[in-house]
Amino acid sequence: MRILWMALCALARLWPGAQAGCAEAGRCCPGRDPACFARGWRLDRVYGTCFCDQTCRLTGDCCFDYDRACPARPCFVGEWSPWSGCADQCKPTTRVRRRSVQQEPQNGGAPCPPLEERAGCLEYSTPQGQGCGHSYVPAFITTSAFNKERTRQATSPHWSTHTEDAGYCMEFKTESLTPHCALENRPLTRWMQYLREGYTVCVDCQPPAMNSVSLRCSGDGLDSDGNQTLHWQAIGNPRCQGTWKKVRRVDQCSCPAVHSFIFI
Repeated sequence: MRILWMALCALARLWPGAQAGCAEAGRCCPGRDPACFARGWRLDRVYGTCFCDQTCRLTGDCCFDYDRACPARPCFVGEWSPWSGCADQCKPTTRVRRRSVQQEPQNGGAPCPPLEERAGCLEYSTPQGQGCGHSYVPAFITTSAFNKERTRQATSPHWSTHTEDAGYCMEFKTESLTPHCALENRPLTRWMQYLREGYTVCVDCQPPAMNSVSLRCSGDGLDSDGNQTLHWQAIGNPRCQGTWKKVRRVDQCSCPAVHSFIFI
């Protein structure tokens, strides 16, 4: 059979009309298009009507030159825009960043990745520069990775670049949590999957979440006796929430990265 196929290919080179395909017909079509066809050898080694649409890969009736005439081109996207400000001041909300499509996918190329990402945030000052956002009783938390992006100067007028405070870390034992935490699979909220009942977590209290007067973070449970049930909520998904109990206060967090969080 292989010898026969090679002979047919040689015959096609001697007989140009028999080699007609997508390139000669100038056809490359998205999806399934019955009108997107040509005459020539098919990939299944049958001569006759062959197709140049994207679905021909699945149906096996592509023209012999489909891959060359209609190469798959993946989607290309630009860089992420800077993060927006919080959608609202003084209460837990979200921020957003976006990117644009530089090249649409063609001929079955890789589809575009998400063009928008949202993450939880909480700003500690009004547009007029008045301090706020420290009055919440529940502990609002996010992944410790967010601490790399958060700057004092941008989020709270009460913390200057010259103000240095080491902050502190609280260790909690998670007592309960809603099932919504385990269902999170968005890139910026996937960290919620690591919240587990019975696990000890570390939560860092750093400016600007730290109140500049009390030097405390809201909901840290520092005054509890260790048996008191405290409530927490994940920023970015208000349905991911639960309870924990204080274990101890330490100067520096020592939990694994997936179990380390920050007050926000």
